[in-house]
Amino acid sequence: MAGVKNHDYHILPPDIWPFIGSMSAVTFTSGMVLFMHEMAMAWLVLGLGIAGLIATFFSWFGKIIQEGRAGYHTPVVQLHLRYGMILFIASEVMFFVGWFWSWFDFALFPTDMTDVIGGVWPPEAIEAVMDPFDLPLLNTLILLCSGTTVTWAHHSLIHGDREGLKQGLWATVLLGILFSAIQAYEYAHAPFAFGGNTYSSAFYMATGFHGFHVIIGTIFLIVCLVRSYKGDFTPREHFGFEAAAWYWHFVDVVWLFLFITVYIWGGWGAEIH
Repeated sequence: MAGVKNHDYHILPPDIWPFIGSMSAVTFTSGMVLFMHEMAMAWLVLGLGIAGLIATFFSWFGKIIQEGRAGYHTPVVQLHLRYGMILFIASEVMFFVGWFWSWFDFALFPTDMTDVIGGVWPPEAIEAVMDPFDLPLLNTLILLCSGTTVTWAHHSLIHGDREGLKQGLWATVLLGILFSAIQAYEYAHAPFAFGGNTYSSAFYMATGFHGFHVIIGTIFLIVCLVRSYKGDFTPREHFGFEAAAWYWHFVDVVWLFLFITVYIWGGWGAEIH
């Protein structure tokens, strides 16, 4: 019979937001290029791109939440949403593989042809490195604790304990904010600045992008916390929270690799700040 739905898929109606999102992304990247070259109108173009992206996030993601509340997220749809999140995290893994690759390349092959002065690692231009067992170790413990609190929230949700869900999310969000604050303090008191040699550039790019991911993950969890107070998420349907938890665990694992390779192994034998 025409017009009768006989499948579990959710066929989306035409929507303008994917187009607005793509145009905003192009505007944002164009603004970044203008900003890096210190050209006129850079801030205007960059601001328009950021505003468009934020509007897209609120409108597009809001519609997805409405679809879930309306019952459109059938088991088949939820499965495909999970596939999408898995592929997204896989792409993020490869993003960090690039930074680790550059770090190991600079560290294992410090030739005089590069800007690593003297062919040693860390380069002679780096007078001192950060003590890995000071603030970096504290941040490691904070992220590990946050991984347990988000798991606590997840298990509470599965077992119908909404108060445990809220408490676990609150704890995770606060730990994420604390991590970012400590990292900002660490950068402000670092013994070396960004750029100038391969060590400092690779260090700040790898740890800085991870810090950016922590901020994004914290915002992700804050949205889940707000939704939990609005009564969203059930033991059977909670993909939004599950995606945030997966993302947060990914951030945890990446930091462990950064802590071991960048802070401990990468500065081995150098003077400690």
